[in-house]
Amino acid sequence: MTIQIDSREKPKAIQKILTVFEHEKVQYFVSKLPCGDYCDLDNARYCIDRKQNLSELVGNVCQQHERFIGELKRARQLGIKLVFLVEHSAAIRCLEDVRLWKNPRLRESPLAVSGERLYKILVTLRQRYDTEFYFCTKAETGRRIIELLKEGKNK
Repeated sequence: MTIQIDSREKPKAIQKILTVFEHEKVQYFVSKLPCGDYCDLDNARYCIDRKQNLSELVGNVCQQHERFIGELKRARQLGIKLVFLVEHSAAIRCLEDVRLWKNPRLRESPLAVSGERLYKILVTLRQRYDTEFYFCTKAETGRRIIELLKEGKNK
């Protein structure tokens, strides 16, 4: 397996991921991807977009909605299945768990997106754009990227 990492990923943010790749003897290189952050060269039609937490995801699907949808549409036009891997906590293991998320911004603004509302948005995006949302802790990210890319070969 050789993983291509998007050049817009910040080196400091992915250091632990690279350590896992090296430990697992997974080759990788950094170069610009048309969408997403990670793909396996053996299956460039399956890409993973990493999000550092649910707050970043809220910002993407709400405040940066047009850009986010544009990336999903670009992936579809290129024949790429784009999936999302959200690093959060052990409390969020699947899409349904997002309903229980307590957005810390709700303390400051009653208009902030609740876990229930985010869940509904993500379900709609999943159906409309044939995408998936996966979740892991930061410690699991490197391993989950490898697993998801291997699974993507079978799809």
